[in-house]
Amino acid sequence: MTKFASTIQFLRSSEIRDLMSLATRPGIISFAGGMPGNELFPLKEMDEIYNSLTIAEKQVAMQYGPTNGLPTLLESLSSYLEAKGLPIKTNRLLITTGSLQAINILAKAFIDPGDSILVENPSFIGALSAFRSYQANLITVPLNSDGIDIATLKEKIETTEPKPKFFYYSPHFHNPAGTIYSQEVKKQLVELMTDKDIPIIEDDVYSDLYFYDEDIQNLKLMKADDPQGIDVCYTGSFSKILGPGLRLGWMLVPEHIYQKCELIKQSFDACSPSFSQVLADKFIRNGYIESYVEGVRQEYKKRALAMSACLEKHLPSYVKWDKPRGGFYIWLHLPEGTDSTDILKIAIEKGTVFVTGKTFDPDGKRNDKMRISYCNTPVDIIEKGIPIIAEAIKMVCGE
Repeated sequence: MTKFASTIQFLRSSEIRDLMSLATRPGIISFAGGMPGNELFPLKEMDEIYNSLTIAEKQVAMQYGPTNGLPTLLESLSSYLEAKGLPIKTNRLLITTGSLQAINILAKAFIDPGDSILVENPSFIGALSAFRSYQANLITVPLNSDGIDIATLKEKIETTEPKPKFFYYSPHFHNPAGTIYSQEVKKQLVELMTDKDIPIIEDDVYSDLYFYDEDIQNLKLMKADDPQGIDVCYTGSFSKILGPGLRLGWMLVPEHIYQKCELIKQSFDACSPSFSQVLADKFIRNGYIESYVEGVRQEYKKRALAMSACLEKHLPSYVKWDKPRGGFYIWLHLPEGTDSTDILKIAIEKGTVFVTGKTFDPDGKRNDKMRISYCNTPVDIIEKGIPIIAEAIKMVCGE
């Protein structure tokens, strides 16, 4: 009999990935995937970029590159991030194969089997899967409407021995909850974590996708301040602001952490795709990224408003949710104790699909929530699919 490594038992297929096979069935309306709409990709700009490449640039694109990233992309991305207020000059930037690889590298750098780490509940399933693959003990902290529950976080830090290896969080347009951390919660978080010798992984892939200018003042990252006494490891991605098929992300981390992460990256895949890096670099240098992000931001806002209107019209009053202010998702709160899997089964039979709440619960227990995505679905399809979701909810929970 084939014998696998013991760590394989901690790997589980993501429910979201499993649902994606359903989403490709003819006639299925998918509110499951957190991915851009195919019709929104900047194909014209990409054609122009590739057709303008010199022979030498095409050769670079087809070749292996440095582990930390092509110098051209490191330079252009540094300028882009610095314009957003991030401390490029006092940290090191590492290009990764998607932001999930950045999270995976950091997990490998910090976690020994059995180590405790702090995570939000709910939390990004991709990160949870990475942490479990290294046999981490997930210590969960509830997420409130304005960010992490600081009192509970303080209690978990004080009562967990040995101390947690790191705290993982997503401050802006949270996946799945859509939360924006308030300035006050961010301030309290910094005060709590200073000199605790617990690094923070700040996962930020949605900040550029805000819908309202008045929220910009609340989107300042902890990494932008880079507070003394905390090792903040910032991760980001081109997936939501250009295209996930490029498989490009990054981390911005202190030097002593960077040194370990570059070695780990080298052992993972030697380097991220040079072809994608050349394209992303030109996309930034040619000035396309700002106008493109502004365009998709408006389209996602239009879709979010359409979904909000449909939910208000069709959902029973006992279902609670917050209107999205950015990002990709709406997080529905069902009556306590509801099993959203029952709703999902009915929804699939009727031609729609979404993601159940327990997918994002690190403890895998609470299933009285639902994540529905508007990012990949045009308005006319949203207006067709939401009544089906509402009907399935009423069939399980009542009118």
